[in-house]
Amino acid sequence: MKLTLKKPDTIGALTSALCVAHCLLTPFLFIAQTGSLHSINSVPGWWRSLDYFFLIISFFSIYQSTSTTSKQIIKYLLWFNWSLLSFLIINEKLEMLPLPELFTYVTAIALSGIHIYNLKYCQCKNSKCCSHG
Repeated sequence: MKLTLKKPDTIGALTSALCVAHCLLTPFLFIAQTGSLHSINSVPGWWRSLDYFFLIISFFSIYQSTSTTSKQIIKYLLWFNWSLLSFLIINEKLEMLPLPELFTYVTAIALSGIHIYNLKYCQCKNSKCCSHG
């Protein structure tokens, strides 16, 4: 948690990238387990819960990032993308709407990109430049 407070955009970008990797690797996990006699069509519980772990870490990263960004639009973009990603992941788990997996990938990649942009171009050096409103 201390690292999240010190470098929220770095952690946020990394978390979003790991989320995309997790989503891309899941089908391969299913394929690898197809030949197993022990657990056909099952994914370990810890693997399924990684989605929520990434959302929680991302939440704290965005919370910290929005307190040090110099651009108001970045705050809105970070929270919008996080909210959309949360909806897409929960929707996938509950199977409410049949949405393409591509939406989740694009949203996670966008969230990572916004963190990188914020890290590079929107950091406050003192409390006067930050937009707290």
